[in-house]
Amino acid sequence: MPRNWAGTYEYSAPRIVQATSVDDVQRILRDPGRVRALGTRHSFTDLPDTTGTLVDVTGFAADFELDEAAQTVTVPAGIRYGVLALWLDERGWALRNMGSLPHINVGGATATGTHGSGDANPVLSASVRALRYVGADAEVHEVRRGDPDFDALVVGLGAYGIVVSLTLDVQPAFRLRQDIYTGVTWDAALAHYDELTASGYSVSLFSRWQESTVEYVWIKTRLDSDDDAVPDTILDGVRSLTGESPLSAEDNVTELAGVPGPWMLRLPHFRLDAEPSFGDEIQSEYFVARADAPAALNAVRALGDGIRPLLFWTELRTAAADDLWLSPAYRRDVVIIHFTWYSDHPDDVVAAIARIEAALEPFDARPHWGKLHGFDRAAIERVHPRLADARAVFERLDPEGRFTNAHLERLGVRDPR
Repeated sequence: MPRNWAGTYEYSAPRIVQATSVDDVQRILRDPGRVRALGTRHSFTDLPDTTGTLVDVTGFAADFELDEAAQTVTVPAGIRYGVLALWLDERGWALRNMGSLPHINVGGATATGTHGSGDANPVLSASVRALRYVGADAEVHEVRRGDPDFDALVVGLGAYGIVVSLTLDVQPAFRLRQDIYTGVTWDAALAHYDELTASGYSVSLFSRWQESTVEYVWIKTRLDSDDDAVPDTILDGVRSLTGESPLSAEDNVTELAGVPGPWMLRLPHFRLDAEPSFGDEIQSEYFVARADAPAALNAVRALGDGIRPLLFWTELRTAAADDLWLSPAYRRDVVIIHFTWYSDHPDDVVAAIARIEAALEPFDARPHWGKLHGFDRAAIERVHPRLADARAVFERLDPEGRFTNAHLERLGVRDPR
């Protein structure tokens, strides 16, 4: 059976169909049975799975429609961000932000609240201006920013239909540089956390929860000119001049050591033309209010000795608040605590995740929808205040439950059947 990108989840759906057009998706939905969309397979759970048909939407042609006057681009849902980014840059345009992996598809990333980093940058879903989907009636529907259901459907987890295209905000192309700082102590980082995360257009902290230092601070600086200087020190850390990286396979990492470059070759951590991340891994991630960052991070630090043997890295990022009902940044600026785990001891990872979730419970942590977590319906309802409202929209659009599955029902995103 096919697996997710990391090889750590095996899909159980009895049928997977490649769709290359909207007509293909409509044809599939004219037949009875449950259906779910499948993108570049970057979820780490049974979120995309189904007892019916999985519709792989990554085979659509890379046809893009750029509207320079409106500053938007319309794209197929299955297209990878990196492919779109190259096309936009050739025409002098850019996305506001990208995730660390340019390999992920636009539809799946926006449907799950995936993100990059930056205090002023919301999650990728917030750039959606409109989306088109094939509903349970096998007809094409469109919803635009400002429409009544829009805020429910953007981070919609595939719970109401198969999204076939999206219209995204774009802006003029820009340039960035990336610099790594080492030696920043936890004491300094937590005492000046807002200052630290505001020190670049996009800032990531990498840690294995050692006692004294954060280990790496990765800063992406937006440039007015390639000659723009950056500081040699950040708090009590110093800038590395060697291009060293917290990521082990440096031949797949976008260029560091302060070399200026176009936005689409600096915003992601990883190169589109190389294998992403570590590969055989499990990921989990939690969003807490930025005001709670020092206390929440100290709560995780207390678990460091038990976490470290199972962990590739933790990456800490930030995102700005939005109004999308199921966004993990709904109406609060967030710090994002990400864990990339070794996959050879999955039971130990699950146990570690449970301890982390218990430590973060006082901070109303919201899990990433596509990554491994232990939340149930009650826990999700406690941290997502619009869950019932979103569920009502999904039930209205799909009363027979064609797009539901065990995962969505377990979390209360859809009613049980």
